[in-house]
Amino acid sequence: MNIHEEKEFSENYDIAIWKNLFQYLKPYKNNFKILAMFMIILAGIDVAIPIFTKYAIDVFVGKGTTQGFPLFVALYMLAISMLSGTVYLFIKEAGKIEAGITYTLRGKGFRRLQELSFSYFDKQAVGWLMARMTSDCDRIGGIIAWGLVDFLWGSTMMVGIATVMFVINAKLALITLSVVPALVVISLLFQRKILRVSRKVRKINSKITGAFNEGITGAKTTKTLVREEENLSEFKELTEEMRGKSVRSAVISSVFMPIVISIGSVGMALALNFGGSMVVVEAIEFGTLVLFLNYAVMFYEPVREMARIFSELQVAQASAERLLSMIDTPSDINDGDEVVKKYGDSVHAKKENWEPIHGDIEFKDVTFYYKSDEMILENFNLNIKAGQTIALVGETGSGKSTIVNLACRFYEPVSGQVLIDGVDYRERSQLWLHSNIGYVLQTPHLFSGTIKDNIIYGNLEASELDVIRAAKLVNAHDFIMKFEKGYDTEVGEGGAKLSTGEKQLISFARAIIANPKLFILDEATSSVDTETELLVQEAITKVLSGRTSFIIAHRLSTIRSADRILVIEKGKIIEDGDHKTLMKQKGHYYNLYTNQFIDEKEMEVINKK
Repeated sequence: MNIHEEKEFSENYDIAIWKNLFQYLKPYKNNFKILAMFMIILAGIDVAIPIFTKYAIDVFVGKGTTQGFPLFVALYMLAISMLSGTVYLFIKEAGKIEAGITYTLRGKGFRRLQELSFSYFDKQAVGWLMARMTSDCDRIGGIIAWGLVDFLWGSTMMVGIATVMFVINAKLALITLSVVPALVVISLLFQRKILRVSRKVRKINSKITGAFNEGITGAKTTKTLVREEENLSEFKELTEEMRGKSVRSAVISSVFMPIVISIGSVGMALALNFGGSMVVVEAIEFGTLVLFLNYAVMFYEPVREMARIFSELQVAQASAERLLSMIDTPSDINDGDEVVKKYGDSVHAKKENWEPIHGDIEFKDVTFYYKSDEMILENFNLNIKAGQTIALVGETGSGKSTIVNLACRFYEPVSGQVLIDGVDYRERSQLWLHSNIGYVLQTPHLFSGTIKDNIIYGNLEASELDVIRAAKLVNAHDFIMKFEKGYDTEVGEGGAKLSTGEKQLISFARAIIANPKLFILDEATSSVDTETELLVQEAITKVLSGRTSFIIAHRLSTIRSADRILVIEKGKIIEDGDHKTLMKQKGHYYNLYTNQFIDEKEMEVINKK
């Protein structure tokens, strides 16, 4: 499992986070303008309706006249109709913004994940990344869109109400709104607590998502190891922690809201007390008192909404921090500006400028480590001629995979150079090199879809005839045609409907269809049966012909035909030669080979019995 490294953030509301976030919202600025217009209109109508009530009380009730009543009713109905229409339009526009923001953030995040180097995925758990791309994006989109709706409506309405109140009676307005400073202080006091708890909830949510992922992908292993009870116990521990933090977050928010409501009620009581006295002494009309009471209720409703938005923004900031930290993560491997200008980037390639790859590879004084205190390669040198098949042999951790990863530029040397056809590969684009690599893993991974879909992933411009040719080249065509739907057979999630050997042969076809100049086989036969191994071996012989290739081998019998076999020990080449040469030397390779040969023969005898 990957080690999850998560950055810690400031305890305070961070305006820089929001500035960074809003740069991704620029495509929707016109939608925001339209939404703002709707909300201002809506707030204006909300402010106007109590004025209608005041007029009706003072004129139609107070003076006992019906003069102008039809016009009053018509204007009132017009206001209500405008209110209904505006509500429909702002909900529609806010929905567009929410969907658009979520779409944009997910697109930016997914693209960034395609650009980041292997080292990033070594450090980040799958669950952490899934949480960023799903729940965090949803939360940010929803809070920005609907939070903005409530913020614009609330702020406009509060300004409108306060303005009308001060115009009608400044003294009563000051009395009614005297509790606002207390609301501001309370909000500031709760801000840090809400944000801190929200961050903890998001962190635990990432762990739970990771546990879901591991539980699903590792279901077979769980069954075979009879770990159901332990897994349930571990998951229960996580969910109980999530429940505890979520309850705490809800409690803080639930305490915050009643305090806001209580303070707002005090304002309303002050308006009723002093306003009632002013009506008694005929300082104001009864309709004015009703207006102020209505406004007192209405004013503190947006205050409560603003308080809720404030709480949700703390939660959204916790999500934004984590999502943007992923999007803004610099890749360990980057093409220089001049390289991008000439060869293009990972999305927009300028293939017309790409030089052809012949396949010469040279390591010149290469030093590399994953951690500075754990040296893997030091002043490593290796020269490989185009078309050679290089087998790498050695114990786990000896540096075999590191050599291949450096050759593929999945990682870059800490010092020294890796040359492709005599040129430092950092002077070419990553896509130039990766487009010329065919890679077959020990455990093949297929994508959901058909067999044809999976093969064509290796070259999206390939024709159906190219797919069949690639399958025939790697001995996959015959078993594919045994399926009822042939190449249109669904493989299932991860290729679950196929055997390991079938998946491996399809992954071979996928790797070869792009006609790569460099080919990597990472223990490609270690997980298949003997019959399939023969097919894979035959495929390897045909596929590697004329290509520079690396074979990381567990079964040494599969590399006897390699041009060079390198025995690696602690990042050093201790033996170098073909099979016959190394067997004659009777050194490390000889011992490994003979011991494995004896073990295999013993197993054959046991199996026959």
